[in-house]
Amino acid sequence: GSTIAAAVDEAGQWDMIWGRKILCKEHLHRDRLRLPVLLFLMSIAVIFLDQMVKRLIMSDMTLGMSIPVLPGIFHITYIQNPGAAFGILAEQRWLFIAVGFLFVGAAVSFYRRLRCESRWMQCGTALLLGGAVGNLIDRIRWGEVVDFLDFRIWPVFNIADISIVIGVGCMMYALFRQDKKGAEG
Repeated sequence: GSTIAAAVDEAGQWDMIWGRKILCKEHLHRDRLRLPVLLFLMSIAVIFLDQMVKRLIMSDMTLGMSIPVLPGIFHITYIQNPGAAFGILAEQRWLFIAVGFLFVGAAVSFYRRLRCESRWMQCGTALLLGGAVGNLIDRIRWGEVVDFLDFRIWPVFNIADISIVIGVGCMMYALFRQDKKGAEG
């Protein structure tokens, strides 16, 4: 307790990154570099996986083709979606491209604040960014988003969509935890 407080006072630093207390400038500097690299790699991994699987789908399947993996439950179905989720706002390519770029710009400007947020918020933002960029690439290249995961009871979607949903879930969880801590404190 008091030893940590003394060390923090001596270093003049108090920061929470990756859930631990930073006690010296050397650790603070190292973690300031590590965080953006890890979040960048997480976003890049989502983009890479999304784009490689879409490329495989497009090269090995014809538009509308469906391959049953678990017949009647899960199929790989190649479609192109000109709209947003569930095909809403179809044929609004430039709107979606503009929104995609605005989101990327917001994420970049939010970067400095992000290092002080919880891991849930950091990971959620990285996943959301990776998914948004994955679908943005499709809209710029083909004018539509390539979807292929077909559970038959839900509209067809892709890896970028999964990343966006998980990212938003992580961010909502972080905000819920923050509100809960604020109400308790």
